[in-house]
Amino acid sequence: QVQLVESGGGLVQAGGSLRLSCAASGRIFSSSAMGWYRQAPGKQRELVASITSSGSTKYSDSVKGRFTISRDNAKNTAILQMNSLKPEDTADYLCNAKLLFQDWWGQGTQVTVSS
Repeated sequence: QVQLVESGGGLVQAGGSLRLSCAASGRIFSSSAMGWYRQAPGKQRELVASITSSGSTKYSDSVKGRFTISRDNAKNTAILQMNSLKPEDTADYLCNAKLLFQDWWGQGTQVTVSS
């Protein structure tokens, strides 16, 4: 069983930065693809950024150039560094781990960006 725990959310002014962390339990972290999703009220959940087990990254167009995803396999942690935040980045941010045909979700951390 894998458990994911997000941290680092909060309230920030537009233009500011936040660093989200996803701590994973279990022994499969280094083999898993990790992703950060977000969901705003009344909107569909969207993939913000992902990183494969080998370190290849992808970003949604809306965050490209502002957000950076990384992973530390020694610490079983995935990081989302968010810079130049905008009010439209306000959402619940969830961590996801995928391995073969299974995936796991964290509970989410709220990010609120004020204008």
